[in-house]
Amino acid sequence: MAAFPFTRLFGIGRRAVESIVPRRTFNDVILPPATRRALDTALSQLTHHNLIFNRWGLGERHPTGLALAFNFAGPPGTGKTICAEAIAHSLGRRLLLVRYAELESLWMGETPKNVSAIFRTAREEGAVLLFDEADAIASRRSTFVDLGFQRESNTVVSVLLQELEQFNGVVIFATNLAASFDPAFERRIRTHVLFEMPGEAEREQIWRVQVHPTLTPLAADVDFATLARRYEVSGGDISNAVLKAALGAAGEPGPDSTKRIHQRHLEAGIGDVIAGKRVMRQSLFTELENQNLRVPSDRTLRLLAYALIGAGAALIVALIALMVALLK
Repeated sequence: MAAFPFTRLFGIGRRAVESIVPRRTFNDVILPPATRRALDTALSQLTHHNLIFNRWGLGERHPTGLALAFNFAGPPGTGKTICAEAIAHSLGRRLLLVRYAELESLWMGETPKNVSAIFRTAREEGAVLLFDEADAIASRRSTFVDLGFQRESNTVVSVLLQELEQFNGVVIFATNLAASFDPAFERRIRTHVLFEMPGEAEREQIWRVQVHPTLTPLAADVDFATLARRYEVSGGDISNAVLKAALGAAGEPGPDSTKRIHQRHLEAGIGDVIAGKRVMRQSLFTELENQNLRVPSDRTLRLLAYALIGAGAALIVALIALMVALLK
């Protein structure tokens, strides 16, 4: 992976945008049948795009909105990023991975410029664009623009929509929160692919493909079917669990030639992954919910802000009236 050449121009962090030479294919991901069917529909649009818009002439009647924009929605670790890389691989193009949370600029007005720069570079390189955690950039525009950051956020969404209209390439939005997308994106996204959690049969396959068929030393007691049945987790969780199991087995005393990955290592690995996810879900809001305290809604917070502003204005008026009275 290489950092973007224009990162220095806009102060974009090294991890904000990465240019990737795709190596993974659709053979590297195991998906539930419904997800695979939806993905096949998306892929058919790629293969028929030239026929429909060029040879059939629809590009002349529909000169804007030619971008092939896909929405990959689903829980973390269900294969969204791998499938985006596989699409780029099948097209023979680079993949530009955009992490919007690290793309935002502290300087007012710079983030929309960064978004335009990304599309410009993707156009020049003919690359596939992948916006990771896309709900952060494509979120619903606010009707209350009293604050600068709200105006900035609305501007970013508007710029993104304009770029999509002018872009004649492949854009993939990967998100865990598709419901927060601005409605204007709905007509610009050609296909929505729901990446569901794998079922038991898919989980067993995922466990198996995480290890090398000949080099990984598995003990005779390893039972992938039991692991798949017992733990309802994502493919990403299984991948992390296998790596943890390998580290546990490799760290045990004795010569390397005798070391094996046992079922207990895999059980411990997936146990650590699940425990880690539980820790990451802890937050102040969770504590408030546990104490049966109500977290105020956005509307309540806005009303509270207006009340405070009104009170402040009334105080200023009262002070001015007092000063006038004292001067008389």
